[in-house]
Amino acid sequence: MSVQFGKCNFDGRPMDPEDLAEVRPMLAQYGPDGEGYIRKDNLAVLYQAFHTTNESRREVQPHVTASGAVLTWDGRLDNREELIGLLADKTSASSGDLDIVAAAYERWGTDSFAKLVGDWAISIWDAEDRSLILAKDSIGTRHLYYSVEKNQVTWCTVLDPLVLFAGHSFEIEEEYVAGWLSFFPAPHLTPYVGICSVPPSSFVRLSKGIAKSTRYWDFDPAKRVLYGSDGQYEEHFRTVFFESVRRRLRSDCPVLAELSGGMDSASIVCTADKIIAANPADFPRLDTLSYYNDLEPSWNERPYFSKVEERRGRIGCHIDISEDDSSGFGAECDKIPVTPGSLTNSFATQRPFLQCIAAQGNRVVLSGMGGDEVTGGVPSPSTELADLLTEGEFGQLAGQLKVWALSKRRPWLHLLFEMLRRFLPPTLFGFPAQLQAAPWISREFRKRHRYVLSGYENRLKLFRSHPSFQESLSNLDAVRRQLACFIESPGYAYEKRYPFLDRDLLEFLFAVPRSQLLRPGERRSLMRRALINVLPDEIRMRRRKAYMSRQPLKVLNSALRSKQGPGAFSACSNTGWFDMQRLWNCLKAAKRGEQVPLVLLSRTIALELWMRRIQCSTSASNAMTSVTTFPFVGEPESGPYKQDSALAG
Repeated sequence: MSVQFGKCNFDGRPMDPEDLAEVRPMLAQYGPDGEGYIRKDNLAVLYQAFHTTNESRREVQPHVTASGAVLTWDGRLDNREELIGLLADKTSASSGDLDIVAAAYERWGTDSFAKLVGDWAISIWDAEDRSLILAKDSIGTRHLYYSVEKNQVTWCTVLDPLVLFAGHSFEIEEEYVAGWLSFFPAPHLTPYVGICSVPPSSFVRLSKGIAKSTRYWDFDPAKRVLYGSDGQYEEHFRTVFFESVRRRLRSDCPVLAELSGGMDSASIVCTADKIIAANPADFPRLDTLSYYNDLEPSWNERPYFSKVEERRGRIGCHIDISEDDSSGFGAECDKIPVTPGSLTNSFATQRPFLQCIAAQGNRVVLSGMGGDEVTGGVPSPSTELADLLTEGEFGQLAGQLKVWALSKRRPWLHLLFEMLRRFLPPTLFGFPAQLQAAPWISREFRKRHRYVLSGYENRLKLFRSHPSFQESLSNLDAVRRQLACFIESPGYAYEKRYPFLDRDLLEFLFAVPRSQLLRPGERRSLMRRALINVLPDEIRMRRRKAYMSRQPLKVLNSALRSKQGPGAFSACSNTGWFDMQRLWNCLKAAKRGEQVPLVLLSRTIALELWMRRIQCSTSASNAMTSVTTFPFVGEPESGPYKQDSALAG
């Protein structure tokens, strides 16, 4: 993904040339395809390009519109044809995404954001009202961070420069820590007080003394898709899913698809193969990447992804992770990690992955993330039953209770109670086991952040939209929080795309009856039925995908191999976040093979090691929860082109 960086002094002070020079070497690692910049009076904007389409290679950014607005854009526009039709006097079929977006903003202003379907982030300096506008796509697949200090704002699509070149310390954002220790933080948060992220489906307008976030689009709760037969729902699903995959195949270089043994990745690969076979000249080659561990008794995915490879007649890149006993917490990383998540990728698997995409020339990676959450992967009838309750369909409610009780082999009264408690405050009956905070979190921290530690769990509203719609938005928000924690690492650049997070596909899935997505004894019913001639039956009818059980224990043992006692968590010991003795007892229990929340324990270790790395860059006089940054010296200002346009001073 291309990188945007900028600074603006709202008090009119001229911009220091060094503001771009110091960040240029770092950002060039993310955008190796050339640079463009503007520096004029109180504004400095830097763009580092990473191209994935033919159209993007013709773009010159930053772009100055006819009205004098300075625009930088990183994204993929999926509804190009529709917008070209609406902007026929300004655009044509040969127009790049940047030209279309600029024309849309010139005509509709911030109202144009709702019309942009795809994955994108945009920054606009509006010369007329002397304000900065930062916006992201409706799902939040791209990052865009900003920091406001006095009369200056700094923004970037990469978090590192906002932290490492600030020239001062940041306090750690406790709510972010609470989210990291549960189901990921809210997407507008970063680990640092004073640095924010633009929320999905929103734009932030910044001017002197003002920072206002506005939601520009949301899913329509009144939209319903109702057909008379299952076949019509299945045909509609195939149409929007094929279109979603087709959009993400748009590239001028070979595309790589992650291929596991599950339905999500296999569906993407098999669908993409059909699309490419029908129009081979219009799409690039599709490669696959699979991870395997033959030593793990409960995680044998090779037979399943091999079925897909057999069908497509091509063997993909295979990465063996059975010998990966490294900590995976950045022991080999020589730079300051900006988030705890920066330390959780195993270098033992990252290296062969980067070698694979470099050898094959892949710049786009397709991921099945989100598929389980939006297509009925959670086998709970509560929201379907809640829909029937709110619609007053008591006869159908009684019938479905009986059917589900037989399927799940549970008393129907238990299912009824589970459904009713969704309408009540979680504190009334306590949070379900999967939403309870880690036992080593201190009582005081738990009290301060109970809502966050519960995964931002909300009760269903009785007189609002359909409960299934509310549940769908809640599931999507969980995916958005996870996306916000995925931080790009410098190295061989690539762009990740998510077919299951297509806006049009989600609108359809959120509008169909819940009984289409999930049926007794059949998770993801609509998807399984619709792809009957697309997926191999061994995968389509697979009950569930297994998960590794022993690998996290190896990681935990390696992470603290040389540490003994509660003092192993010295960096976090004075924060008040944890009961240190209880934390150490849980770690010892994990090493003995006892059942503990391994994911949360791994995240706690990542948090500890992140704090240690931060403290290494902190002077002895600083508090433990502060970060001292060290400015780097960049190259003299230079670039292949420079634009000094009429900007507001």
